Amino acid sequence: MIVLRTLAVPASLFLAPMAAGIALTISGGEVRVPSWMFVVAQGLIGCMIANMLPAALFGELVDQWPLFLFGATSVVAISGFLGWLMARLHLLPGTTVVWGLSPGAAPAMIAMAENYGADTQFVALLQYLRVVMVAAIASIIAGAVGVATLHPVGAVSWFPPIAPLALIETVAVAGAGPIAARLLRMPALALLLPMFGGIALTHLGWVTISTPPWLLAAAYALVGWRVGLRFTRPLLVHAAKTLPRMIICTTALIALCGLFSGVLMVVAGIDPLTAYLAMSPGGADSIAIIAASTHVDAAFVMTMQTLRFLAVMLVGPAMARFIAAQVAEAPHQSSIA
Repeated sequence: MIVLRTLAVPASLFLAPMAAGIALTISGGEVRVPSWMFVVAQGLIGCMIANMLPAALFGELVDQWPLFLFGATSVVAISGFLGWLMARLHLLPGTTVVWGLSPGAAPAMIAMAENYGADTQFVALLQYLRVVMVAAIASIIAGAVGVATLHPVGAVSWFPPIAPLALIETVAVAGAGPIAARLLRMPALALLLPMFGGIALTHLGWVTISTPPWLLAAAYALVGWRVGLRFTRPLLVHAAKTLPRMIICTTALIALCGLFSGVLMVVAGIDPLTAYLAMSPGGADSIAIIAASTHVDAAFVMTMQTLRFLAVMLVGPAMARFIAAQVAEAPHQSSIA
């Protein structure tokens, strides 16, 4: 982490724990991040996003709805088409690629894949491989286009003065998401409820969101560890033969989304990193961390990511199920050829 911070790598507080988790599991180590700690970290990130998204942004959303509609639906359409194509070409076993390439909502896609009879280990690996690659490429692009981090090493005041009431209110809002997610069995609420609730409550003047650096650093580390620790040695051994093809499929998805981010740059005059993050195929929490760590239009990025996330939740499972059914109905036609 110290090396990444010294090099001013964006989101180093997230990337370093993620890399450490991957290295630990590959070397045979076993460490678990309790689920409740992870969802609480997501709730804190939701509060951070609420601070990044002013209430006035909803008016901008109405004014620019064609642009946001294009961005939200195009990523879903790209992932669906690419999943169908890769499955028909038999690059991965069964319909795994259809579920694995679906952008965002990883727990929902893994559960749906299991119900459909796909290999959930492959699906999980594809889902989290995409998160790692998106985050790594974002850091590379940030360095290439000269986007500096918001808080260079040595410039962060880790323990600034804070209002105790504001911190209590923030923790309460952050904790409401995980509780609702568990009671309603909707994992996405762990992030979405604090985000939307935080925006509404702040706008009404009922709460003050306070996310001091030390608290966000802990949340970033937990999310990074959780992602990195998913890459266990048994899982990588299980997927060893297909891992290169997984990387190819994931790279193709990111590249196609990158092409569409170029459309945002040309049509709307958006800077490269903002456009890339806005069109990136997830996950929303890691993108939020990167956006909050760099000089980008974080409000635009998170609005686009949130709309895409909602689109995936609404149509993603049905679309993946439909494509999987189409692929499953015609495997023999491709094998004969």
